[in-house]
Amino acid sequence: MLRTLLHLALLALVLLSACGRGDAGRAPRETGGGPASASNAARPAYGGRLVEATIGEPSNLIPPLATDSSSHEISSLIYVAPLKYDKNINLVPDAAKSFEILEDGRLLRFTLRNDIRWTDGVPLTARDVEFTYKLMVDPSTPTAYAEDYLAVKSFRLVDDYTFEVRYDTPFARALVTWASAILPRHLLEGQDLLKTPLARQPVGAGPYMLKEWTAGNRLVLVANPDYFEGRAYIDEVVMRIIPDQTTQFMELKSGNLDLMGLTPQQYLYQTGEDGWAAQYRKFQYLASGYAFLGYNMRSPLFSDVRVRRAILHAIDKDEIVRGVLAGLGVAACGPYKPGAWAFNGRIPANEFDPEKARRLFAEAGWTRQGPDGMLTNAQGQPFAFTILTNQGNSQRIKAAIIIQSRLKDMGVIVRIRTVEWAAFIKEFVDKGRFDAVLLSWNILEDPDLYDVWHSSKAVPGGLNFTGFKNAELDDLLERGRRMLDQKRRKPLYDRLQEILHEEQPYCFLYVPMALPMVHERVMGIEPAPAGIKHNSIRWWISRQGQAPELKEQ
Repeated sequence: MLRTLLHLALLALVLLSACGRGDAGRAPRETGGGPASASNAARPAYGGRLVEATIGEPSNLIPPLATDSSSHEISSLIYVAPLKYDKNINLVPDAAKSFEILEDGRLLRFTLRNDIRWTDGVPLTARDVEFTYKLMVDPSTPTAYAEDYLAVKSFRLVDDYTFEVRYDTPFARALVTWASAILPRHLLEGQDLLKTPLARQPVGAGPYMLKEWTAGNRLVLVANPDYFEGRAYIDEVVMRIIPDQTTQFMELKSGNLDLMGLTPQQYLYQTGEDGWAAQYRKFQYLASGYAFLGYNMRSPLFSDVRVRRAILHAIDKDEIVRGVLAGLGVAACGPYKPGAWAFNGRIPANEFDPEKARRLFAEAGWTRQGPDGMLTNAQGQPFAFTILTNQGNSQRIKAAIIIQSRLKDMGVIVRIRTVEWAAFIKEFVDKGRFDAVLLSWNILEDPDLYDVWHSSKAVPGGLNFTGFKNAELDDLLERGRRMLDQKRRKPLYDRLQEILHEEQPYCFLYVPMALPMVHERVMGIEPAPAGIKHNSIRWWISRQGQAPELKEQ
C-alpha cells in the first residue's frame, strides 16, 4: 500500500516533455565499488552488525496501524505474510507452502507451512490468519488498509494450516491482500490495539526480533534463530534514528553507518574520491515512488480547479529535477512509474507556462493589485498559503523553495514550514491541518489506488487526506479492482490518470532515482528489479570488516 514516503531517485539525465520511459522493470545498476565488488564470491559467514539510518522514528510496530515507511520497513523484518514479492517483483509463497487460484479467481486456497513458530515458541497457524482478517474488517480497528479485506465475501478455515478466501467477483488485489503481515492471535486477541505493549514490543515470526528500542535514538534487531527459511547471516540490524540527511551522510563518512540512500548531490559530487570508491559501493535505479504537492481540497483557496491548474503551469518541474535532483530523476505526470503497464504516457509531465498560469489565476478571480504586486481577490484577500513538509528531508525543502520562487513570480505568497516527522503525520496530515503538503508516495506493483483516491477514504486518518472526491474516479477505482484482465484494466487506469491531471488535487512533481550506498564489508548484495534489499537476510559481513560501534547519541 501506498504509504507516506519518501524517497529515492533514478537514472535519466535528459527529461522528456511527456513521461514515456521504459525503466520500470530494470535492475539496479552498480556505479561504484571497491573490494566488495570482487569479494562477493567469498564464503558467507554468520555474525556481524549492519547499521543503517531512518529519517523518522516508527509510529508503532503493528503494521495495520502504521502509515509511515519507517514502521513498515522495520516490521517487514519482524513479521511474515502468506505471500511476498520475489526479486523479480512476482508474488510467491512466504508463510504459505502453496496457494491455488480457483473458480476464475473467485476462490483462493492457501496451505501454510507447518514449521513456522512465533518467536515465543507458539506455532503460527491459519487461525492467526483468520484472526488478522477479522481484525482488519472490524470497524473498530483503526487502520487505513481495511478495504482489501472488506472485499472478501467469506473466510473459511479448512484445518489448522489451510484456509480459503471467497470473493463475489474476481478481485484484482486478491493476492496482494495476502502479502500483508500475519498477526499473533494468542497475544493480540482481546487487546486494545491503541494501548497494547506489542506496538513497541512486537512478537513476530520473521527473520529478526526486536531487542531494543531507545526512543529518539535507535532500534536494534537480532536474528531469529528459528526463522523457517534459515537464520539470517547478520546477527544484528541497527536502525539509527537520524532525522537529517546531512547528518546521516556525515555518519556514513565517519564509518558509523553501513548503508544509506544518498542525495543526488552526495552521489554525484561528494562520494567520488578514491577513499569512497575503496570502501563503498553505489547503486542507482528508478525509485518506486514520486513526490507531489498535495492541496487541501477543503480550503477555499484550492476549491477552484483553475487555481490548481494555474499552479501546475507556474511550476517548472524540469527546474526542480535539475535543481533538487541534479538531473537524477524525471518529471512526474501521475501516480504510476514510467514504463509500468498502467502508466499513461500521453499525459505531459512538464507544462510550465507562466502566461497560461496568470490567465487561469485571473479567470478564477485572482488579479494583481497594490504596489507589492501580490495576487488578491475581489475582497482584497491576498493569495497566500503554507507548504508543510517534514524536517530533515533536504530534497523536499529545496523543491518547496523552488515552488515558492516560481509562485512569487505569479504574485502568490508561499510560506514553508517543516515539522518533525511523527508530529507531521499525526497532528497535521492525518487531521487535515494544512494548506498544502509536499510529500511522497511509494508506488506499489498493482495499480489499484482505492485507498488513496476513493471518496470514502477522505476521512480523518484516511490516506485520501487531501479530501479529493470525484464520482467518475470512484467508479473507475471500483471497477478496476474487480478486473483481472490487464488489457481491460488498462483503459480504466488511463482515464484515472487523465482525471487526476485535469483536476490536479496533486501537482505530481518528480520520480527520483534510488541511490543507495553500501559499505564494502557488506557481502552478498544481488541487484534485481526489486532493488538491492530483496535478499538482505542473505547478506553477510566480511570477517575483515569492523562493524560500527554503537554509542548513545
